[in-house]
Amino acid sequence: MTARTFPPAPAKAARRLAATLCLSLGAGLLAGAGLVSGLEAGGLLVSQKGRAFQPGSLAVKRGETITIVNDDSDLLHHLYVESETFTFDSGDQMPGSRTAITFSQGGTFQVLCGIHPKMKLAVRVTP
Repeated sequence: MTARTFPPAPAKAARRLAATLCLSLGAGLLAGAGLVSGLEAGGLLVSQKGRAFQPGSLAVKRGETITIVNDDSDLLHHLYVESETFTFDSGDQMPGSRTAITFSQGGTFQVLCGIHPKMKLAVRVTP
């Protein structure tokens, strides 16, 4: 006598399909989150926390964008760069906000905070 297999009952098949779809959707969301954090983990994400930039210096290629995040839960920050070849002003940055700066010129620049004068980020931009 040979064992015979039967197709799953319709309700059971529907539950399997729903579970498979949920797992696939969850995996897709995780993969997307990993892609975003991988881009930021590439050295282009700078934190403002404890009235300091972390890291305190950075090297990028001309045309690259860095994202600066206000990770202080209760402090405003205000980014600016002033040089003969490149200027930038973020305006006030609320806690949790992100500000992108694209360096279009080569050189060495100081990103400063207009509210906390001891905060300094050195950015070396190569051609």
